[in-house]
Amino acid sequence: MTITHSLPGIDLSNYLLEPIRGRQDGAFVVLRGRRTAPGGDPASVLVVMPTEEHPPADRVQMLEHEYALRADVDASWAVLPLALANSEGRTCLVLDDPGGELLARTLGMPMDIGLFLRLSVSLAVALSALHRRGIIHKDLTPAHVIIDEAIGHVWLTGFRIASHLRRERQTPEPPEVIAGTLAYMAPEQTGRMNRSIDSRSDLYALGVMLYEMLTGTLPFTARDPMEWVHCHVARQPVPPAERVAGVPLALSDIIMRLLAKAAEERYQTAAGVERDLRRCLTQWEAEHDIDPFPLREHDTSERLLIPERLYGRERETESLLAAFDRVVKTGGPELVLVSGYSGIGKSSVINELQKSLVPTRGLFASGKFDQGKRGIPYATLAEALQNLVRRLLVMSDADLAIWRLAFSEALGPNGQLIVDLVPELQLIIGEQAPAPDVPPHEAKRRFQVVLERFIQVFARAEHPLALFLDDLQWLDAATLDFLGELLTQADVRHLLVIGAYRENEVAPDHPLMRKLRAVRDAGTVVHEMALGPLTREHVAQLVADALNSQPERVATLAQLVCAKTAGNPFFTTQFLTALADEGLLTFDHATARWSWDLARIRTKGYTDNVADLMFDRLARLPPNTRCALRAVACLGHR
Repeated sequence: MTITHSLPGIDLSNYLLEPIRGRQDGAFVVLRGRRTAPGGDPASVLVVMPTEEHPPADRVQMLEHEYALRADVDASWAVLPLALANSEGRTCLVLDDPGGELLARTLGMPMDIGLFLRLSVSLAVALSALHRRGIIHKDLTPAHVIIDEAIGHVWLTGFRIASHLRRERQTPEPPEVIAGTLAYMAPEQTGRMNRSIDSRSDLYALGVMLYEMLTGTLPFTARDPMEWVHCHVARQPVPPAERVAGVPLALSDIIMRLLAKAAEERYQTAAGVERDLRRCLTQWEAEHDIDPFPLREHDTSERLLIPERLYGRERETESLLAAFDRVVKTGGPELVLVSGYSGIGKSSVINELQKSLVPTRGLFASGKFDQGKRGIPYATLAEALQNLVRRLLVMSDADLAIWRLAFSEALGPNGQLIVDLVPELQLIIGEQAPAPDVPPHEAKRRFQVVLERFIQVFARAEHPLALFLDDLQWLDAATLDFLGELLTQADVRHLLVIGAYRENEVAPDHPLMRKLRAVRDAGTVVHEMALGPLTREHVAQLVADALNSQPERVATLAQLVCAKTAGNPFFTTQFLTALADEGLLTFDHATARWSWDLARIRTKGYTDNVADLMFDRLARLPPNTRCALRAVACLGHR
């Protein structure tokens, strides 16, 4: 391969490049360069290059991102970025070459257990070091691991989507566009788990890799991206010990723990994985056998990890899931209204529905009413529908043609009415003629009928639709009228509308309440859920889980937290975070557990108001950060 130009730093024209053996990651190819001319540059380098001749801008940005992390990684456990270069018009990333081969090259057959243990311990050490630097890999695969079998050492690479954020949320985008590799992707990274991505997402990917190393196969197989999502979210893998004879039960249990669907049930730290794997290695080398032992005895995180599981909401969650199940089975539309104070967890309960949509290939659309936009008709409904249409734009031409035909049949000559509301639709159905003129008194009814037909294209038996509208206390009059019509039409099927509102801002004479009575009188099934504060027992369990402790040990702290927060889930998590940020809740490395000083916490005099607590936390941010937050707040609530 000819290198036509190189940026300052390393002259790649002095290197002979050959593809490195092993399965690559699709979007990029890894080549090994051997220097062919004398000079001061390294004798051997690795070169990461986009596979496309004209790669899109985001591919180049990924390489630039990995290069920008060069100061954050160490050569003892990572492949160091050296330079950016151009090859035949393509930007590529030049890396240090530690030797060895891609882990992907060795897979396909069960690995020798001794080699497996040496490599897996080294993998856990490398991942632990990465996490200590405050980095989440987010795309840990065998194509991003270099191994040296002779010394049993590994180096991590492929940091193209790595993140310094402690936690981030993946929206439920089409799986085709989610960054990462689906076969190794943690359930929360798919956007369908109502959970954040954090360092434990890498531990799930580690579990997939260890499973593949030990058994020669992936824990799941799938035919398309959505089936991969279903596997990670809903299916349980066959334990390695049941798939391959001779696999020690202890190793199988470690891997299955890593593959837990909920992050709280996995290992919490890579260091904890390392301790258990190292114990296995020691016994294997001594006895060629591994006895079962209690896992995770040294697996307490020194960083506060607030659990994202729901506490005390089992009944409400089951009711919501049952409503969607009825919509799937009977086709009849239903309305679920969830009420409660701000921060009580309405959105968290509703987003639990995401997992249930995956097996049915159901669609989920959401919009949030804005107090400042109450005068803009249909603005929030348009936001929800835009999200649905954008997901279609990544489909193949064949799949998109099916949707195009459905839209054309539903909208007829009135397509422009919906294009005006959802401009992205024009990318699918093309430019539309102006809608026929009708008398003004008919225009509103025509628009509602066309919008209803548009929604019905999404709400079908093969893909039922859940439509979530948040902050209904601020909904506009036009949307309120339309929802009333939508839910009372006999031909509307396979639709679950979920609304959330702050009960303290909706009086009995609120327009929403009047419309609700009309909808119920028309025969539509309506469910109402009022979320109250968490009980003291639930707060105690949350605190115990956050601190990886027994409820009795944290009882007095939990009692204080409950008294301060009145059982409000959001206030509770923010209060705990504030305690940790200010050093009033600390991790004691000597005892490997959390400690606190109740007297100092009481003396601190924390506010009893969550708004004031958040204001205090914002005030502690650097001035530049506060300035940036003010600017992005102008863009809206997302």
